[in-house]
Amino acid sequence: MRKAYIAFILAVMYVPIVLVILYSFNESRFSSVWGGFSLSWYRDLFRDRAMFNALMNSLVLATVSSLLAAVFGTLGAVGRVWDRPTDRPGSLKAKLINGRPGKILEYLAILPIMTPEIIMGMVLLAFFSFLGFPLGMLTLILAHTCFCIPYVYLLVKARLAGLDRSLTEAARNLGASPARAFRDVMLPLLMPAIISGVLLSFAMSFDDVIISIFVTGPQTNTLPIRIYTQIKTGVTPKTNALCSLLFIVTILLCILSTAVSRIRSSDNPVPVKGTEDLSV
Repeated sequence: MRKAYIAFILAVMYVPIVLVILYSFNESRFSSVWGGFSLSWYRDLFRDRAMFNALMNSLVLATVSSLLAAVFGTLGAVGRVWDRPTDRPGSLKAKLINGRPGKILEYLAILPIMTPEIIMGMVLLAFFSFLGFPLGMLTLILAHTCFCIPYVYLLVKARLAGLDRSLTEAARNLGASPARAFRDVMLPLLMPAIISGVLLSFAMSFDDVIISIFVTGPQTNTLPIRIYTQIKTGVTPKTNALCSLLFIVTILLCILSTAVSRIRSSDNPVPVKGTEDLSV
């Protein structure tokens, strides 16, 4: 029963992807009719300059937004978890950070991922219009950074909860400045969570449609918006070809990441228990 359930879930997940890849080689324009094997849609895709401009806009947008979210999300998590005043619990700073105001600020920090995207898009559009910002790449980056920060914040905060505060305190006692203690001690320990947050933010930004429609300008087009507008006139095998290429690139990146992780683990083997203190 368990095997049948797993097979059903895998079929629901991957059969549509297989069909998209299969019909990207269909010579017919209609997916319901198989007209024979052809690479013509891939040739049309590589000739479509507007599609590749939209792809480049999406890549730039997702990269910049995820990196900005990594900076602000990491600093917010460090300030929230490790900068709590514990020496004077009754001080005003302790009451603000550890009390109800600090909890309210934390709820506000993760609110963008719980707010419906259509509400988020309308609020951001009204905000940018109030400030007089012209809609375009700048407003897209600001909007995507806004809803990507909570992903990095939550991952880094969870990572900080399992770290020992005495590590940075030891570095400070040895003469390191706060900036160097953060750079040399804390940042390497937080890097796995930061990278995970960046990758998750990149995926969320690259796939976003609803918020992007509200805050994009007439001269700025992203790949999800372009695909969405093409659906109104019917999905052509050229769109299937683009989705197939993106899926293959994703698989290759996953394989490369796994290979790099195995190489690093083989270069740094885990020491046998009881031999950690042995020296040559």
